[in-house]
Amino acid sequence: MRFQTPLVPARLIRRYKRFLADCTLADGREVTAHCANPGSMLGLAEPGMKIWLEPNDDPKKKLKFGWRLVDHENGHFTGVDTSVPNRALRAALEARQIAPLAAYGTVRPEVKYGQSSRIDFLLSEPGLPDAYVEVKSVTLSRVPGLVEFPDSKTLRGTKHLEELSDMVRAGHRAVMLYLVQRTDCTRFDLARDIDPVYDSAFERARAAGVEKLVYTTRISPEEITVNTLL
Repeated sequence: MRFQTPLVPARLIRRYKRFLADCTLADGREVTAHCANPGSMLGLAEPGMKIWLEPNDDPKKKLKFGWRLVDHENGHFTGVDTSVPNRALRAALEARQIAPLAAYGTVRPEVKYGQSSRIDFLLSEPGLPDAYVEVKSVTLSRVPGLVEFPDSKTLRGTKHLEELSDMVRAGHRAVMLYLVQRTDCTRFDLARDIDPVYDSAFERARAAGVEKLVYTTRISPEEITVNTLL
């Protein structure tokens, strides 16, 4: 998934009200960017961090910049826009690049299911059970090389696991896919201390037959693409 417009570097001044970030551009201008991430962004919103913003000239948008990346200034990046995984994964699913799901030819995003929920992707193919795929963006790293989910308590995430379990019991296939939006990690685990309720729901979902997939990404200021299975 290529960014629609070239990203520009900046320095973070502060993130506030979850969805706003004040930043300093390379030319010294201070701007406010939209932060498309409802999570805690633990370790990713420290003042002074180098970040990358996507400019826009859409008259319908109040903010003219969107925060897309954290640049760790060591060759590694983290993607902070939680809408990116679905866009990147959709392209990979439609190209049949996700090996465990490559047998499915029809990819439908945002299909209603469960209790007033929408599944990220519903995959179908004649002769196969439908596959319900829920996607989570993973960015938390507290130990070098290890990425964890979630970065804050998530009742919504727990609900999704319960609904995926219901799909398995109804005879379908259900997949919890964690997309690692950072390039400096090669191991994945749950942040059990942050949300033990989610951890328990995950264990129940796995016992019910919900599949777990973890994929890494390739990230640069030009694009974010799905990479390899962890």
